[in-house]
Amino acid sequence: MITLKPSVAHPLTDSYGRYIEDLRISVTDRCNFRCQYCMPAEGLPWLASERVLSDDEIIRLATIFVRNGIKEIRVTGGEPTVRPSLPNIIRELSKLRDEGLESLSITTNGVLLDKLASKLSEAGLTRINVSLDTLVREKFHRITRRDCLDRVLKGLEILEQFPTIRPIKVNAVAMKNFTEEEILDFAQLARRKPYVVRFIEYMPLDADGNWRREQVLPGRYIYDVMNAWKPLVPVSTNPSSTSRVYRFADGIGEVGFINPVSEPFCSTCNRIRLTADGQIRTCLFSIEEYDLLGPLRAGATDAELSKIMHAAVARKELKHQINEGAAFQRASRSMSQIGG
Repeated sequence: MITLKPSVAHPLTDSYGRYIEDLRISVTDRCNFRCQYCMPAEGLPWLASERVLSDDEIIRLATIFVRNGIKEIRVTGGEPTVRPSLPNIIRELSKLRDEGLESLSITTNGVLLDKLASKLSEAGLTRINVSLDTLVREKFHRITRRDCLDRVLKGLEILEQFPTIRPIKVNAVAMKNFTEEEILDFAQLARRKPYVVRFIEYMPLDADGNWRREQVLPGRYIYDVMNAWKPLVPVSTNPSSTSRVYRFADGIGEVGFINPVSEPFCSTCNRIRLTADGQIRTCLFSIEEYDLLGPLRAGATDAELSKIMHAAVARKELKHQINEGAAFQRASRSMSQIGG
């Protein structure tokens, strides 16, 4: 368990003694991709615009969260770059460093980075995760239903021009009969570029409910393949990190493995999520949500909103139960609706 107590007077703490310091904020449920493991080809019923948190509402809630001990904020979607005001949101969130925020990042599919990297850097973005499941154009088109691999790779290269945005993490969802043949291609990408290439086990968060355990490619398998090619050396990370990180023994590049299915890390989880419509989710696989949008728009004070945050966190789940057969219940929303 995480035992290091935050410096704030009343940190967000769950009933298992975990201090919650990492907040994922979804700024939209919309996406310009249609990844097969995430949503149908025709998309999903989008939130009405009036149900989505405004810029000012996002900043106000984020401020209260930070004053309650949140140290890391990651802006997500859907695809956050489709929200026109994203640079403004990042600019305002970056001001929370004066309140104790230590890290500000986004997760993106990367297709609009060729136009937005400069603006995001100027706004104060410090870290970024770019989703990239394959380096093969045909496979990219098949999995995302978009022929945009060249634009994503161009966006990554443009990011390299902005050293204030580091690390650049490249996230690949690991799936059997899809990922295996590219393991060493991704390893070589990590060796020749300033990226941390991470493999994330395929999770049951697809809108169609088609996930099957046999589709999961375990991170240990990928590690073994890479380590046999070039020896990997462990890299020290924060105890609450979801990723096991390694560098190549010759000192070039890093790779990471996020194994929520085969090697759950729930006991050190310090994350919660705020959906685009203002709901707190205490786990990716939560069945229940806790409403902030309603009280916020009804005139709740900061203290009243803070009380809701603490009450929600106190009910945070011990674990996700993916590996517990009939006890496992699918999340109440798909990944794009939750925020990564």
